[in-house]
Amino acid sequence: MLNLSVVLEDSARERPDRTAVVFGDLRMSYALVNSLADQVAGLLASRGIGRGDKVALACPNLPYFPIVYFGILKAGATVVPLNVLLQAREIAYHLRDSRAKALFCFEGTPELPLGRRGHEGFREAVSEGGPDADGFFILPATPLGTESGIEGVPTLWTALSGLPDRFETVATAPEDTAVILYTSGTTGQPKGAELSHQNMLLNAVVSDEMFELTGDDVFLAALPLFHSFGQTVIMNAGFRRRAALVMVPRFEPAAALALMREERVTMFAGVPTMYWAMLTSVHADGAEVPSTLRTAASGGASLPVEVLKDFEKTFGLPVMEGYGLSETSPVASFNQRGRPAKPGSIGTPVWGVEMKLIDPAWNTVEGEGPGEIAIRGHNVMKGYLGRPEATAEVTKDGWFRTGDIATRDADGYYFIIDRVKDMIIRGGFNVYPRELEEVLMTHEAVSLAAVVGVPHGSHGEEIKAYVIRRPGATVTEDELLAWCKENMAAYKYPRLVEFRDSFPMTASGKILKRELR
Repeated sequence: MLNLSVVLEDSARERPDRTAVVFGDLRMSYALVNSLADQVAGLLASRGIGRGDKVALACPNLPYFPIVYFGILKAGATVVPLNVLLQAREIAYHLRDSRAKALFCFEGTPELPLGRRGHEGFREAVSEGGPDADGFFILPATPLGTESGIEGVPTLWTALSGLPDRFETVATAPEDTAVILYTSGTTGQPKGAELSHQNMLLNAVVSDEMFELTGDDVFLAALPLFHSFGQTVIMNAGFRRRAALVMVPRFEPAAALALMREERVTMFAGVPTMYWAMLTSVHADGAEVPSTLRTAASGGASLPVEVLKDFEKTFGLPVMEGYGLSETSPVASFNQRGRPAKPGSIGTPVWGVEMKLIDPAWNTVEGEGPGEIAIRGHNVMKGYLGRPEATAEVTKDGWFRTGDIATRDADGYYFIIDRVKDMIIRGGFNVYPRELEEVLMTHEAVSLAAVVGVPHGSHGEEIKAYVIRRPGATVTEDELLAWCKENMAAYKYPRLVEFRDSFPMTASGKILKRELR
């Protein structure tokens, strides 16, 4: 037997009174989180939901998330975490595609009416032969609330009433699917990556052991827990080491920095835009730097070197940059303790994982490269749910091709150049946006940059830079274009510049380049 819920159960047994979850004034012990998860498992079992069944969860970073997540796992079922920004029709698609039998959905707020969207999507899926009609549960915005606001729909607390707070975890196999993580679906419909209990558990263990232990660790859960990075590196690794998780439903840089100081946070993991936003808050608004932070980790996208340098200078500690994808549970490589970190590098493969560079025909690329990163190890998904052809396109002999172009130095460190799909082909020349973004961010007036290819009649694609200026900066488009011409090769410098106050981003903080094109 192997069940991912062991990361909670072991901590609840060994340190029952240790704080597991912090949300505002609420403090929940490991024993309490575990007993509530047991009740959720009992609820599912009473509805006939068990090993091999799928259960969806739509919830921001609130105490509900780990309670329901581990309850689903204890029941032997598979968790299908849903992005909280999905619309009703998209929720219906995910429920149908995963064949989920139930949905636990946060009630939401006036700004984010998730409960209404979730119920609408759920009813649509039910009408098409999807989930059980009574399988919708509201996670109320009011703590311990028993009124759901949706007629005929019980809240979690109503549904759990009278159920025992002990449940014997279902014996699942290491290869059973623990979680289905849906990819962003930049082309076509989103696909569900099936990750086994072994995938997720080993990735949590490896992640946990990479980061410094302080004895009384406090993790800031600012990354969305429905996303692979937050789920593995913050929640699962944090629960394994019996850390306290400070829940942040919506990341705001000043508020996050204040929380770090108040709760004495020791570990922060984020995507590059979060680091950029915190630095902006410190430099422009005078926000105070927390003193207890011991570990800072970055992933999800390449961290601009200028941001990395600024963070280390301002916060007094380096950022451990890593790399992974939903399909790899997600962690594949990291700048690891005990080895020198290299700015701009995603480090070396983590324990039990291999990486190499390949060409489009799967041939191994020796030396520096560049080539596409391929990954093999305990972290690689079982496949895309119900999509054998899509799975076959990206896997071969245990290797998974990532779609990311990188180089590799003599010490085995990998450096991301860009996504294959983001590469711009201008007049027959390959141009990698990330390289241009790095150069742009060395300009004193540039705070953040995103470079994309836009259609062009004779060149095929033209290069366009979207730029957020630093506060008070007055650089014009013409001035910045002239500077680019002086600092970049003739075939690659941007011919178009557009200033923005902000960029469109995903719920996990990645810049949505497809909306800029």
